Amino acid sequence: MPLNLEQKKAIVAEVNDVASSALSAIAAEYRGLTVEQMTQLRRDARNGGVYLRVVRNTLAKRALDDTDFACMQEGMTGPLVLAFSQEDPGSAARVIKDFAKEHKLLEVKMVSIGGKLLAPGDIDALATMPTYDQAISMLMAVMKAPVEKLARTMNEVPGKLVRTVAAIKDAKEAA
Repeated sequence: MPLNLEQKKAIVAEVNDVASSALSAIAAEYRGLTVEQMTQLRRDARNGGVYLRVVRNTLAKRALDDTDFACMQEGMTGPLVLAFSQEDPGSAARVIKDFAKEHKLLEVKMVSIGGKLLAPGDIDALATMPTYDQAISMLMAVMKAPVEKLARTMNEVPGKLVRTVAAIKDAKEAA
């Protein structure tokens, strides 16, 4: 059943709202996937904090106007599913990449982050980006390392003195 003008405007507004606040976007061709497989992809996306939507290309082009993802408009051909990362930049890439491992028919066509269109092969780099919590823990480990090394070094001086005194005591007892 075709959409009327009001429904089309609502879809464009919804996708534009999501795209305006999204951190990254993936467009993948889903030709050949079954309904059950698409339902599984939607479930995975929902669990991963990813907005996933199949939108007609003409509506998607209008929705991406005035967003960081306007660079994707030229490549909007064929049946595409749009995935927008809401929580961290790599979440959509992880969901699409994991799903594409099991279902070869899902083919990544476009990857965009920060207003730049990347090659479809760059989904691997985007998927391996750490989440916010992982990045904070890595930063804290780097910041903590010099302090730990200083504490170990400072603790080594009295430890060496104790070992030396113990060695002298053992030598005197043996003599």
